[in-house]
Amino acid sequence: MDAMTSPSVTNFNDDGSLGGVLAELEPHDDKSLVIEYGGRTIQSGYHVTEVKAGSFVTLDCGGNPDQWHETILQVEDIPSQDGREFMKVEKFRKILAQVATKIELEAGARLTFEVGVPGTPMQVFDVHALEIDGERALLRLAPRPAICKPRHRAAQVANAVSCCASPVKSGCCA
Repeated sequence: MDAMTSPSVTNFNDDGSLGGVLAELEPHDDKSLVIEYGGRTIQSGYHVTEVKAGSFVTLDCGGNPDQWHETILQVEDIPSQDGREFMKVEKFRKILAQVATKIELEAGARLTFEVGVPGTPMQVFDVHALEIDGERALLRLAPRPAICKPRHRAAQVANAVSCCASPVKSGCCA
């Protein structure tokens, strides 16, 4: 009797780091890397056109300073010109390793994808999940929403306060 196996899924909770994603991909070098973004599957000829290593220092609308590192992969969504299949995970990892010999890529940096079809505006995505199934590694991207950081932080605090005020503690006040 054949045992059915379900896909292995790693959720990054919209906060995947470069090192975290590469570590999850490493054991799957022989699989095809398929990217899903904006309700579509990328075409098999997709091309990593640029890798950016950025360091950001910001001030939000509430006057709060912030800083972080980010690795931005710019990906062109194009069909295969020669009928080839999707890029293998190994090739994707080698591309980033080659880049790392010329510019510093910080493992803990937030990983961002800028993806677009030629002639259309690029869209910005965060890494959401990695699903390993059969012969492919499916990297699911989620759109990055615009947020007002002070309002977002205030909502999180209000949620924690209402949770802690509840007679039934659910772990949010630990």
